[in-house]
Amino acid sequence: MNLILASSSPRRRELLKSIGIIPSKIMHPDVDESLVKGEDVRAYVKRIATQKARAVHTQIPDSYVLAADTVVEMSRRILVKPVDREDAKAILSRLSGRRHRVYTGVCVLSPEGKEAYKMVLTRISFKRLSEQELNDYLESNEWEGKAGAYSIQGSAAKFVKNLNGSYTNVVGLPLYETDSMLKGLGFRG
Repeated sequence: MNLILASSSPRRRELLKSIGIIPSKIMHPDVDESLVKGEDVRAYVKRIATQKARAVHTQIPDSYVLAADTVVEMSRRILVKPVDREDAKAILSRLSGRRHRVYTGVCVLSPEGKEAYKMVLTRISFKRLSEQELNDYLESNEWEGKAGAYSIQGSAAKFVKNLNGSYTNVVGLPLYETDSMLKGLGFRG
């Protein structure tokens, strides 16, 4: 059984490997991830994860395809991946001492074209970050390419006061739900 991971995220590959699933192939789907005006976070992650899975499935329809999209949301605003250090600083400053939510949309397509989708939500509280902590974290460059400008599996773990939900969701792929969806569509990895 072939499983194509429609993602260039090394974190998603590592998470799958941790539960014994090794994708046959990794493909980066060419999908426009721009926000649509008025779109809420749940609709956004569903749209992007589904588009990623379908884009790859059309190229290799005889395989299982797994795609996901993870975003951070606070006060009904999606915090996209930072474009540079200043953007990362603004995002982390906003998260400092506050609660936010991490949403991941996961879409799986089977070789028969059956589709499964699940959205997973994790709530997180950050401690108030000192100027030194913020600058040290920015200096580490761990924020690059990360939703919410942080990597919970890295040194930002010390910023988390409370986590309610799936830890692996925050890393980028909720494993319980992903494994259940794959098995539900007949994948035996």
